[in-house]
Amino acid sequence: MTRQRVSLVTLGVRDLEKAKSFYAALGWVPVQSPPSVAFYRMDGLVVALFGLSDLAEDQGRKGAELGFGAATLAQNYPDRESTDAAFEAAIAAGATVLKRPEEVFWGGYSGYYADPDGHVWEVAHNPFWEVSDTGRVTIPDEA
Repeated sequence: MTRQRVSLVTLGVRDLEKAKSFYAALGWVPVQSPPSVAFYRMDGLVVALFGLSDLAEDQGRKGAELGFGAATLAQNYPDRESTDAAFEAAIAAGATVLKRPEEVFWGGYSGYYADPDGHVWEVAHNPFWEVSDTGRVTIPDEA
């Protein structure tokens, strides 16, 4: 089994129902989940929303204050237009603008927003990568 993989990303949230509403506005549909968590099936990955105190307790750190913003989640798109559309949809759903999509130094196009809990998302078009209809990214072996 390959060790270089991620199966599940869990985002700690202050208010699970509010977080679920935000992601529903982006078109996300949860799968069958226990009441205290929401699971979203992605292409080869699962994203979960989990209350902050429940997440801290599950980690064995009951009462710990969990932080935000030290990591970035990203969605890559096949072109600038779909990148812009994804960014605007997030803003309309209640995200906070951090940086509107723009041309960037590495030759691509990207922007950042924060969800209502402060989780930072990047939306990007990387002209050097292939992006499937499901969002799966293929990075070429040679640059």
